[in-house]
Amino acid sequence: MVRYDAPSLEPPAAITDDADRLAKAVSDLRRITRRTIRHDWPYSPLSPSQVELLRAVVDHPGIGVRDAAEYLNLAPNTVSTLVGSLTDAGLLTRERDERDGRAARLEVTAAASRRRAAWRDRRAHVIGAALGELEPVDREAITRAIPALERLTWQLGREE
Repeated sequence: MVRYDAPSLEPPAAITDDADRLAKAVSDLRRITRRTIRHDWPYSPLSPSQVELLRAVVDHPGIGVRDAAEYLNLAPNTVSTLVGSLTDAGLLTRERDERDGRAARLEVTAAASRRRAAWRDRRAHVIGAALGELEPVDREAITRAIPALERLTWQLGREE
């Protein structure tokens, strides 16, 4: 596993320049997409931490608060606070663990699933409309880049 604080060979400047441009482009894409969707989004916005916790529960149904904290690299009391706000909003349920009565298991609600699906559909529409305005050569380049971006994401996740 590669650690970011471990000494390593510096990548060539051209690669770090490309990495910086890629990170900025992805960040800008996410920010502009979020702003566009939120313009007429009927729900209160969720914080990035709330969204990450919901994703963790979707990916790991029944996950406990402590395991979610470890998975998200957050303090357990921070996750407990997030669980409380998402439970109050009707997006998460917290059930007592049958094996350990002191622990809780988390599940997303049907409302959370509907909200996630609506966001995903709206995001696909917004980005799809913008893609439709690009020249075919740019659309093809983006389509061809998706598998490589997925591999890059996997590589970064592996290094965590």
